[in-house]
Amino acid sequence: MAQPQFKYVRIQGKELAKNTMYAKGIFSMCWQLVQKDAMEKEDADLFREIDGWFADHLPWPPPCQRREAVACWFKTENAEEMLKMIRPALWLLEKYHHPYFLVYTNSPGEIVYEDRYQIAARTDGYLEIDEELQPSWSPADTEKQ
Repeated sequence: MAQPQFKYVRIQGKELAKNTMYAKGIFSMCWQLVQKDAMEKEDADLFREIDGWFADHLPWPPPCQRREAVACWFKTENAEEMLKMIRPALWLLEKYHHPYFLVYTNSPGEIVYEDRYQIAARTDGYLEIDEELQPSWSPADTEKQ
């Protein structure tokens, strides 16, 4: 079976950002550790270097500057250099036992910004609540009824 091809990848955690109600991205997670003094000074300095490199090499999307409800995703076609530079930040998250996920998708939502390396997609209405629960498929549960 052929491997699926995805257009976008995002590194995100379990916690939600207040302004987006969407999973925090890697930069927010690392800055949170820095601001809470959870990182040793050398590690905080390392993250500041990583963040500085991205600030110098990756445009800051205007929707992010305006704090709109968007999530940024790396384009997989051009992500190799970005992911190489972000690996030390992943190491920091692991060192400080902060869970994260690499999420791949072709459907990030409405794209409101795009450059060579990334997109920003609206998060409005991303979470949908389905009030109907799927019936259990477990034979043990079926026997109890």
